Amino acid sequence: MAETLSPCSPRGQCQPGMGANASSANMDTNASSSAAPALMGGSAWRGREPFSIFTVLVLTLLVLLTVATFLWNLLVLATILRVKAFHRVPHNLVASTAVSDALVAALVMPLSLVKELSAGRRWRLGRELCLVWVSFDVLCCTASIWNVTAIALDRYWSITRHLQYTLLTRRRISNVMIALTWLLSAAISLAPLFGWGETYSPEQERCQVSQDPSYTIVSTGGAFYLPLCVVLFVYWKIYKASKFHMGGRRRNAVVPLPEAAQTLEVQDKHTDYLPRRTNNSNH
Repeated sequence: MAETLSPCSPRGQCQPGMGANASSANMDTNASSSAAPALMGGSAWRGREPFSIFTVLVLTLLVLLTVATFLWNLLVLATILRVKAFHRVPHNLVASTAVSDALVAALVMPLSLVKELSAGRRWRLGRELCLVWVSFDVLCCTASIWNVTAIALDRYWSITRHLQYTLLTRRRISNVMIALTWLLSAAISLAPLFGWGETYSPEQERCQVSQDPSYTIVSTGGAFYLPLCVVLFVYWKIYKASKFHMGGRRRNAVVPLPEAAQTLEVQDKHTDYLPRRTNNSNH
């Protein structure tokens, strides 16, 4: 039993480093086996490096697009505020559209870039910021679409009812349309905050517009399909009204006489004018 427990050989020659070498070999084997997945994970991570040249180019393009969108709408607002000739309808509708687009560029697009750059497109900024981002996204996009619809309605009424649609009436109606636009957009965007669906999932780190079926139907219908139908119908009516007015102008236009008839008319006038002069000279 002593021989089996002793690290010495049967000849009596002991090998004192044998146990240490065996244990160190086992430790090296375990370390190498545990390090293999780490090395594989590191290589896999390097294989899907997020900051490649293509990603940098796309990121640069999106940043430039965000900055250009914000500056362009800011320039539109500054122009409307500085030029007094623009302080009338429909430039207040254009200013409302520029405000909604500038808010999209300032509040929505930067957080969208952060989400796109995160691993797996996960939301790592917390629940509060998620609610703010989704609410402003729905609010500004819906307001922008309805502002375009209000501009189309203003053009239609100015063409078809140009006598009744005076400047004062036009200004009042445009202010009412702007107020209704932002109220409707706020109602659609703030509904998930009061329990109509969920926008943030902490387990999956997901932040998106509420996927509740009833909210999806109401939001998409009120924010896209309804204004789309209104705009298409209004511009079709504008086309019909413009075509009718152009046809009426052509019917009421004075048709020029042919050249021969014009020559005869001039000669008749000349002959009528000569006897009068001779009679006056005789008297």
